[in-house]
Amino acid sequence: MDIVSALFCEKFDMRQVPGPATRIDLSGVMFSTPAPSDPPVTITPHLVVLVRCRPEEKGSAVLEVVFTDEAGKEVARNVSPFTVEPGKFTYRLVRGELTYEAIGTVEARCRVDQGQTIVVPLTLLPPVQS
Repeated sequence: MDIVSALFCEKFDMRQVPGPATRIDLSGVMFSTPAPSDPPVTITPHLVVLVRCRPEEKGSAVLEVVFTDEAGKEVARNVSPFTVEPGKFTYRLVRGELTYEAIGTVEARCRVDQGQTIVVPLTLLPPVQS
């Protein structure tokens, strides 16, 4: 299986179109976000991971997402088994509970079984002053 895409986003919707085919609507895709207050803070962004299963593959696997800080230290981890019909696509929503001790970047390191790792950064920006 292959990870087709992995992105942090605010909203995720699916809809059917003629074919039958499915459309995935992502909005608020982000690579950075302002902190809600001065660090340390915990945020809970949604990571959408899209996975493809080739027709000859078994259709069951494990998605592992390891969140690491800039020093490479693990700050959160999610492991979840899933199934998908061979020849089809599926998605997984991973809600990270990420604690930032300071302004900086956390990377989501995503992989299916022991396959290739896809890295998605999320940078915490200083809070917006009102």
